[in-house]
Amino acid sequence: MTRRTAAAALGLTLFAPHVRAQALTSVKFTLGWKTQGSDAPYFVARDKGYFREAGLDVVIDQGEGSGATVTRIMGGAYDAGFGDINAIIQNAATRPADTPVMVYQMWNQPPFAFVAKTSSGIKTIRDLEGRTLGGAPGTPTTRLLPVFAKANNLDLAKMKLTSMAPNLQEPMLIQGQIDAALVFNITSYFNLVLNRQDPDKDFTWFAFGDYGLDLYSNGMMVSQKLIRDNPRAVAGLVKAVNKASIDVAADQTMAMASVQSYDGLVNIPVEKRRLQYAFDKLIMSPELKEIGSGDVKDDRLTRAIDMVVTGYELPRTPAAGEIFNRTFLPPRAERELAYKMS
Repeated sequence: MTRRTAAAALGLTLFAPHVRAQALTSVKFTLGWKTQGSDAPYFVARDKGYFREAGLDVVIDQGEGSGATVTRIMGGAYDAGFGDINAIIQNAATRPADTPVMVYQMWNQPPFAFVAKTSSGIKTIRDLEGRTLGGAPGTPTTRLLPVFAKANNLDLAKMKLTSMAPNLQEPMLIQGQIDAALVFNITSYFNLVLNRQDPDKDFTWFAFGDYGLDLYSNGMMVSQKLIRDNPRAVAGLVKAVNKASIDVAADQTMAMASVQSYDGLVNIPVEKRRLQYAFDKLIMSPELKEIGSGDVKDDRLTRAIDMVVTGYELPRTPAAGEIFNRTFLPPRAERELAYKMS
């Protein structure tokens, strides 16, 4: 009898991990771009086992642009991703049943900006008229140019937009082949650093948020199919990323170890600076301190939706609830993000 009991116990012990592994829900996740320090919460959630604790097996792939995250999910190749809420708005206006929904807002300040060499003579946004601008097709900043121009009464016809690959923007700007570039500040700033430039001293930055476009930006979105078929997985995904975000805010050195474990080719010093830049410029704000990490203000989101709809002349104005779903957010007390540079 004792032998049988021992054998049964051994069998359960050996079998239990297999059961747990089989029970994990697979989630395909796309980043907004190539591996960057600002992606750290996803890697920390993976390495610390937060995804697994939530019953998830999250496969993380590099992205093709924050706007492309939306189309990747709409195409069915991915269940979730890190991308731009404004691209959600654009697609929800015409394909509301297929467009992913933001469930955890991470950047509540927009990274969209123009950058020009100080020596170019571009001192105000009005100076952009008559100049050649370099924009990468499909990126939110380029796509939002008509919205920016309309909001600031700029003549779009007087701006020559040259399309180029994102990795050519800073080199062409440095060489004077374009007068200004339409960029993500968090990407372009560090591209200039890597090109041995001083982005603070030798370049002038015009942030969209300072010129009437009080937009939200990147966060974690999921497909409507995942919400419909497996809401528990969505809740687990949000909980894991929220917990990891709080960890990253407290310890960026730890976070960079997870970034490096995902992609051993990253430049750790530069990407750590990028992560801290994200907290300084895109994440920490009076609004975040008020409502907690991951959430939005509905009235601000509604105004942002109106801006995008007007600027793009979209056929329909989506409701805020079609764009952002806070159902899966942990309680406010669990979303207190305290950033300390480390």
